[in-house]
Amino acid sequence: MIIVMKAGATKKEKDEVLKRIRELGYTPHVIHGTTRDVIGAIGDERGKLVLQTIEPMHGVESVVPILQPYKLASKEVMKESSIIRISDSVSIGGSKIVVMAGPCSVESEKQIIESAEAVKKAGADMLRGGAFKPRTSPYSFQGLEEEGLKLLAKAREITGLPFVTEVINPETADLVAEYADMLQIGARNSQNFALLKKVGQLRKPVLLKRGMAMTIQELLMSAEYILSEGNQSVILCERGIRTFETATRNTLDLAAVPVLRSKTHLPVVIDPSHATGNHHYVASMSLAAVAAGADGLIIEVHPDPEHASSDGPQSLKPAKFADLMEKMRRVAAAVDKTI
Repeated sequence: MIIVMKAGATKKEKDEVLKRIRELGYTPHVIHGTTRDVIGAIGDERGKLVLQTIEPMHGVESVVPILQPYKLASKEVMKESSIIRISDSVSIGGSKIVVMAGPCSVESEKQIIESAEAVKKAGADMLRGGAFKPRTSPYSFQGLEEEGLKLLAKAREITGLPFVTEVINPETADLVAEYADMLQIGARNSQNFALLKKVGQLRKPVLLKRGMAMTIQELLMSAEYILSEGNQSVILCERGIRTFETATRNTLDLAAVPVLRSKTHLPVVIDPSHATGNHHYVASMSLAAVAAGADGLIIEVHPDPEHASSDGPQSLKPAKFADLMEKMRRVAAAVDKTI
């Protein structure tokens, strides 16, 4: 159920509603809208009709059942699109498309700082880079771990770019959250429910990638795990799904953008690098993502991709990235957005 508060409802009235929800055995989640607040009451679906008793309370406009299995992620809870604040200078959602760029893995101080300076110069809003890397092969480069986090923090200090990096298990989540501005849940962990609950408790923005065999509803249900723990700052990321096609690493499902737009208030980001697995295709898919209405892009950029420790074939060189940024700005203007 969602409890829609009246515009102008007082803090005392909201507190009374929150207290009553808890008394009825449900967990309240407040979502702040532009004109009024909405309170999601989460708990046992079988007894939810008892929540109708809240409707006569002062400050309450209506009590409405949520039909979708994903409650807090649903547009039934919040009609307008969410804008997620990452730092003082960066928010995802709204009319500005946020571009996150950088290497797949942090390899050295020189590499990550050179990458950060290059993407900053080209106009990127955030730095991306992996310190902890879940790899298909146990023999592949697994990341520099905390040393990588320290290098990302140093790059942020030098360039001013906030950074997103992956968290791969609940045990290291607190450590990553100490350094990162946004936590990334990778495709392989998108249904690691213990990890989703943990990042939901950390109150840091979360970039949730779609699993390679995940439906849209399953992606939204994974988001629900994070939201239900009290973390409302969730951004969804389409990074390609596994199909019969072998010409690309994955199949980029750009239709996910309008589909998600119709189902959720959460922002949507596109990852053309992991989707295609080939730097030759990244620019075209980036431009298509902007035209499709994405709120952001996360693009792999490496100063020396031929010698990258991971994902070199899908990484753009800085000059190619700078050229792509210029093209994306023109496409963004055509769809009434900015980069």
